[in-house]
Amino acid sequence: MNALIFNDHLDEKIERKDVPLPVLGEGEVMVNIKAAALNRRDQWMREGMYPGTQSGVIMGSDGAGVVIKVAPGVDESWLGKEVIINPNINWGSNPSVQGKDYTILGMPVNGTLAEYVKVPAHRLHLKPAHLSWQEAAALPLGGLTAYRALISKGEPGPDHRILITGIGGGVATLALLFASAISKHFFITSGSAEKIDRAITLGAKGGFNYKKEDWEKEAKQVSEGGFDVIIDSAGGDGFNALLKLLRPGGRLIFYGATTGISRKLELHRMFWSQVRVEGSTMGNDEEFKAMVGFVEKHSIRPLVDEIFPFQQVISAFSKMKAGTQMGKIVVDIAE
Repeated sequence: MNALIFNDHLDEKIERKDVPLPVLGEGEVMVNIKAAALNRRDQWMREGMYPGTQSGVIMGSDGAGVVIKVAPGVDESWLGKEVIINPNINWGSNPSVQGKDYTILGMPVNGTLAEYVKVPAHRLHLKPAHLSWQEAAALPLGGLTAYRALISKGEPGPDHRILITGIGGGVATLALLFASAISKHFFITSGSAEKIDRAITLGAKGGFNYKKEDWEKEAKQVSEGGFDVIIDSAGGDGFNALLKLLRPGGRLIFYGATTGISRKLELHRMFWSQVRVEGSTMGNDEEFKAMVGFVEKHSIRPLVDEIFPFQQVISAFSKMKAGTQMGKIVVDIAE
């Protein structure tokens, strides 16, 4: 079968090659992947910025396809079902935090950028019927991360003002779509006027260009005093600007630090305003189930920026590196 392999000995670090079909173990199923989506972690592996990378592993965490084979003892009713795959592996018994053995599909376990993948049957969820293969492939990792940050930890109410930073990537865009289902008072930031305009067409009440000086003053005025919930992945020195924008008792949930750490965190803003600042990652299995149900209930369609055929998968990675996308980059596996 065709698969995208991580190869640390190549300049590109990835290669598309023919590999043997997976052999099912106890409790496993084989899924014929129809579409897979890229995540930032895939590009980080390619750049040597992700721990534990191993040459020879099939990459990719997001995928949707059809179950074509089940191991003995697995419920045969899965055969022929259209599914998406929960990329969590060994979250652990504590729903609040992942355990020490936690990993994600696609490294070190073979992932979804292949014609076929084997996974435990308990990783399967039925594909929401209203989604195309490409939209379904765009959902799992980003959708779970966005759901945990915004819904589970942000706990927004219908009258809360929400700010989602850095619109463009998969998680932030899915958080935008989730926010549009529950609030009429959500705003976004971006360094691109085009992305701000697109976010407004998707339901955002307004947007702010973080490249402009004193953008936070405009944000505070437009939001009528700041935000109850802020979802961020950038971190860095801009983190203090977000603290200034929190209303008393507000919540700032961050799921990354792509611009680094803050050199001088203004702690007094946290304790004096009784705000909550909390880190977040992907999410547990119950949250994945709840996320899929949320998507079905509100007929949410993940935003797909561009679809690449499998033979052009390296071009898809190049676009991920450039960071110009608005939504998810998807690879059609079924050529």
